[in-house]
Amino acid sequence: MNTLIPPFDWDSGVLAPWTSDFDSSRWILLMGFFVTAACGLLGNFLLLRRLALIGDAISHSILPGLALAFITFKTVSIWASFTGAVLAALATVAVIEFIHRHSRVKPDAAICIAFTTFFALGVALVSMLESKGSIHIDADCVLYGEIAFVPLEETFQLFGHDFGPVSVARMGVMLCVVLAAIIVFYKELLLTSFDAALARSLGMNTALWHYGLMGMLALVVVCSFEAVGAILAVAMLIVPPMFAAQLSQHLPSRLAITVLHAAVSSVLGLHLSLWLRCSTAAAMVVAGAGMFVAVWGWSWARQRVWKPTYHAAA
Repeated sequence: MNTLIPPFDWDSGVLAPWTSDFDSSRWILLMGFFVTAACGLLGNFLLLRRLALIGDAISHSILPGLALAFITFKTVSIWASFTGAVLAALATVAVIEFIHRHSRVKPDAAICIAFTTFFALGVALVSMLESKGSIHIDADCVLYGEIAFVPLEETFQLFGHDFGPVSVARMGVMLCVVLAAIIVFYKELLLTSFDAALARSLGMNTALWHYGLMGMLALVVVCSFEAVGAILAVAMLIVPPMFAAQLSQHLPSRLAITVLHAAVSSVLGLHLSLWLRCSTAAAMVVAGAGMFVAVWGWSWARQRVWKPTYHAAA
């Protein structure tokens, strides 16, 4: 165990990200916060709809989209990859809905069928392309992302101003879009998520709102994919809203707590990765999950231990 966990160094693990390495650390922190906040905000509505696994399906369906984009456009440029990934994600949502609505298959089973099939198709296409020497996709990049390499990207320039690495600027815009959509369409999202039958009785097109939410989710996952990979994006969709659900029963409070959780887990995750010398994105998820476990344990203790003792004393 002593060889697995390196000794803690205060200077390199705590002070360096805010002093000598701040120029690079700030972009890693911002990217982690943008991804976790955007995923977590949408994750609150997924939990209300009992569609927590849909993010897993979309993240895995990106792989065949990347392969088909290369086959179609003969390039691995960002615009081609983004187009293929978004189309594949939307196709996955459509397939899941088709299977669920036109068969007796339950939603969770439909999700499993869709994402395993799409992911297997992606693996087959990538292996075929790699055997011909046409393309090489790093498995570590697909699974874990490259958030530590974000500061090395080319910067985004607009009107003579530098807005940082391209992926950070893109994810920041995506977070703003998510926030704007939630603010403008809050009542519709709230009603269709809590009680779809009531929404239909009021004349609302619940299918339209469902596909709109799924489309927004697909865009967020695709934008997150480059930095945090397929697996970690799923965790960031679920862990922050589950943390918020332990602290509040009101959706506006949950959304605010989700954003706070995103900020704290990003900072703690960065320091944890520097100490353990591990994947930064993975450390951010571990830090966020640790916060959830702590709050869950506190909630359990309050309900099972403290309350009975208090009533007995009274």
